[in-house]
Amino acid sequence: MLKADIRKSYKEKRKFVSPFDLNRFSKSITQLVLDHFDFRNKIVSIFLPIERQKEISTYELMEEIQLRGGTIAVSKSDFTTNTLTHFKYENALQLEINTFGIPEPKYGETIFDVQLDYIFVPLLAVDSQGNRVGYGKGFYDKLLSNCNPNCIFIGLHLFEELIEIEDLNPGDVPLHYCVTPTKIHDFRR
Repeated sequence: MLKADIRKSYKEKRKFVSPFDLNRFSKSITQLVLDHFDFRNKIVSIFLPIERQKEISTYELMEEIQLRGGTIAVSKSDFTTNTLTHFKYENALQLEINTFGIPEPKYGETIFDVQLDYIFVPLLAVDSQGNRVGYGKGFYDKLLSNCNPNCIFIGLHLFEELIEIEDLNPGDVPLHYCVTPTKIHDFRR
């Protein structure tokens, strides 16, 4: 399937996820992540959910990573360059919702891409090699290509299935892992 069709299909599929199921899936994904990865003394980029897109809630995960000794970085989007700038997360007062419904930091200490140890990546769908379909602006592909080679890329996915993407391009950066409500897919080879 082509990315445009995948985007349309999975946005539609998300509409039928109830608030109860979204909460349940988010908690299950959070637990799987915390059971599998060690974030102590690591800098972790975490996306904040766009509620109207029914994205996985990452707030509990963010809190748990901090409690376990990790540092949280949250991003601010630049829609003129389709790039993300990271800031150290301090507290909820630091955040505001932008015009696209994305919670973003208003201020904070800058964290550079090469400093990140883990990046949680939003997605609509993923294939068996870790290639993802996002919203189509390339924000995360640019970010992932700028990271240090030891940085771990983890997608968080509401649905269990892996799909086939027909129109991959050289700028697509694959994930190392994808966590669904019931499983962790390891794409490293």
